Amino acid sequence: MSGERLGVGFVGSGFNTKFHLRGWTTVRDGDVRGIWSPNAKNAAAAAKLARELDIGDAKPYKTITDMVTDPAIDAIWLSGPNHARLENVEEIVTAVEKGKGKLKGIACEKPLARNVAEAKKVMELVKRIGVPTGYLENQYFAPQVETGHQLIWARGAATTGRPYLARAAEEHSGPHAPWFWRGALQGGGVLNDMMCHSALVVRHLLTKPGAPRNSVKPVRVTGHIASLKWSRPEYAKLLKTRMGKEVDYASAPSEDFAAVHIEFETDDGFTVLGEATTSWSFVGAGLRLSAELLGPEYSMQWNSLDAGLRLFFSREVRGKEGEDLVEKQNAEMGLMPVVASEAAAYGYEAEDRHFVRVFLGKEKPRLTFEDGLEVVKILMTAYASAEAGKTLDFPPKDIEKFVPKVAKGEWRP
Repeated sequence: MSGERLGVGFVGSGFNTKFHLRGWTTVRDGDVRGIWSPNAKNAAAAAKLARELDIGDAKPYKTITDMVTDPAIDAIWLSGPNHARLENVEEIVTAVEKGKGKLKGIACEKPLARNVAEAKKVMELVKRIGVPTGYLENQYFAPQVETGHQLIWARGAATTGRPYLARAAEEHSGPHAPWFWRGALQGGGVLNDMMCHSALVVRHLLTKPGAPRNSVKPVRVTGHIASLKWSRPEYAKLLKTRMGKEVDYASAPSEDFAAVHIEFETDDGFTVLGEATTSWSFVGAGLRLSAELLGPEYSMQWNSLDAGLRLFFSREVRGKEGEDLVEKQNAEMGLMPVVASEAAAYGYEAEDRHFVRVFLGKEKPRLTFEDGLEVVKILMTAYASAEAGKTLDFPPKDIEKFVPKVAKGEWRP
């Protein structure tokens, strides 16, 4: 075993970063050594958590430039808000170009950017410094998805033919932070926030293990968006109370439900289909991830809430609201499923192990910024389809200039 280790710094200190930190306990050849956040208190808290988890001697930094300059930092994980992505990348690139630091890699959380123009700019900036990239898409690395994918193709597809229909969904009751709910900051609503997961998962499942991603090409996209819950007057008022007056779904709503149908053409001459849905209006125990893959003589199914562990609390049990049973937990009473190791179940552990090894030169990247850009193109095509009310060829003309009406504050459900 090589003794080389990767020192990683996180841009961002919120919910997503903390999931990575909890998953980092299984990373064998990388250490979390830094956290930067515009909120110094939050950065210090996240660094303290990293030290408590014994995943690295992490410390907070005053600026991203300070973190890049530190020789202890070899790679950056971008985990900040969508609206800060370009600014964060620009500071990293400027620091490297001025010789203040060297990096072995940059990994970026989904989505790569809010729209195609921004995603291309992110890629152009990073290409200037010649740094390897990784696109952080945790559900792609979820162990249930990966195991099912491998077994279906090895047993079912190998003997009876390739799969022809994949479905994926991510559903919960809504995000934690106010910026997610604001179309201009986030780049849209639930479609931009979560469809990046599901759109990539269906394509992944339909692709033969080891085959290039372009062996299954998207050719037509149909999108639909709706505000089913949070623009209702009583819930718009509740949302404003919870998230602040700047989140006003009565006057500036974002979609809380989205469905996308993707038609693919395969390099062996088949038409295959992907169906994906996402929701911030799901009522259930908490976050529910699901996937299906169907072929001529086989199928696979995954539901993250079928976790094997359930607890029951009678109405006599009293306790504070929390998320100790499942992410986006909606109740603390009754029969509740428990996801015992969420960082593992959702794919954070596997993706972080993978990209640490990629940036150490031990593995080839399974997802890069190029993949992130194509996902953004699919998302924007879905928005354009929803606005036009019709199926669009992929990629449509001028998709690089397209900005969803939701992101411009012009969408009315």
